[in-house]
Amino acid sequence: MKKSVFLLLIAAVSALGGLLFGYDTGVINGAQFYLTEYFDLSDALKGWVVGSALLGCFVGAIIAGPLSIKIGRKKSLIISAIFFTVSAYGSGLPELFPQTVSMLVVFRIIGGLGIGVASMNAPMYIAEIAPSNIRGRMVTYYQLAIVIGFFVVFLATYFIGNDLTVAENIEFGWRRMFWSELIPSFLFLILLFIVPKSPRWLALKGKEKEALAVLQKINGDDLAAEEMVNIQKSLNETNDGAKVSYFSKGILAIIAIGTVLSVLQQFTGINAVLYYGADIFEKALGFGKEDVLAQQILLAFVNLVFTFVAMFTVDKFGRKPLLYIGSIGMIIGFLLLGVTLQQENVGVLSLIGVLIFIASFALSMGPVVWVLLSEMFPNKIRSVAMSVAVAAQWAANYVVSQSFPVVMGSEVNNSAPWNGSLPYYIFIAFILIIVFVTYKFIPETKGKSLEEIEGFWK
Repeated sequence: MKKSVFLLLIAAVSALGGLLFGYDTGVINGAQFYLTEYFDLSDALKGWVVGSALLGCFVGAIIAGPLSIKIGRKKSLIISAIFFTVSAYGSGLPELFPQTVSMLVVFRIIGGLGIGVASMNAPMYIAEIAPSNIRGRMVTYYQLAIVIGFFVVFLATYFIGNDLTVAENIEFGWRRMFWSELIPSFLFLILLFIVPKSPRWLALKGKEKEALAVLQKINGDDLAAEEMVNIQKSLNETNDGAKVSYFSKGILAIIAIGTVLSVLQQFTGINAVLYYGADIFEKALGFGKEDVLAQQILLAFVNLVFTFVAMFTVDKFGRKPLLYIGSIGMIIGFLLLGVTLQQENVGVLSLIGVLIFIASFALSMGPVVWVLLSEMFPNKIRSVAMSVAVAAQWAANYVVSQSFPVVMGSEVNNSAPWNGSLPYYIFIAFILIIVFVTYKFIPETKGKSLEEIEGFWK
């Protein structure tokens, strides 16, 4: 019992990085509705303010690989917690310090650095500690934390915004929304000091005794000894610190598969819905300004519930079945939204379509991609390969966040036959590609140790 509690504590603390991921990316959703009015932003400039953090995410993910090799997963997460804290305060600078669009962008980029570092290190850290039979569920805690972050921030922005008049929200309410992130960021920073270092990183650095001690605390003496033998066998071939030919045919193929899967997660359109949910509810679905934040809570609640479903099925059904089921659901959801938009019959069915999409994503591409990325790469290349895949994901996220408001506002999209539906049909095309890539290239990793998964690529 003590071992399971200890393991759960480790996963919960590291998954707080996911909560801040969700909180930091979600807070802009409620805040941008008012800061757009405060700064009188054009569609293009609004896209820049919203998407600027993603540049930080991209850079953060790139530096996360060498950073995690050099100082370890745990210390990398501590650095990310500091970035989150600085960003939360700076994004809502009080009127004593005249806030400008440029300053806001700078602090959003700093927050993005925190997300980039955490999004690569947190799931990898959990995967390197968790026993193989529950690893999928443990890594899914990270995605659960992300959606909890979205849910909590939507509640926070709703209650902050609902307690103020529209004029007050435009003047200073959005600042308070950013500052609300200071609570989880401080908590994350403090709790990180009580978790152990990754046993596989310790082994990479030649600290076998420390690595074995961590494994014993988690798995018990017998299983820890067996796992340590497998880790050493894997690392004896080569390790993160050795010279590895990343452009060799075999290794490049593994990295490419993981990177494509990571990018496709964003091309489902999930963050277009999450970042611009307020705009979608107001413009596409016809809700009034007073209702949009409440609708965001409904969206986040569905996301949360179906992430729980994924958490309890990913180790039972496997990774690939969830990807297939979720892809079908996402297509149905966007078809329902797209057809109602085309027929100019926007209403309850349109909202149901959005919620079906969110539920299907939360069941599949949301958690399963993070599980696969954290476990599919061999020990010798895991840090660098995951860094590349996560950086590519943030680059794709940036492309979607920048292009979505432009496409939504385009003349082609707002005239017949599309009538506002074009972006959702584009997303459907990418979801069909996910089905193909999953069938053709993605291994089933359920129940296998990280070292056993390496054998799939040999």
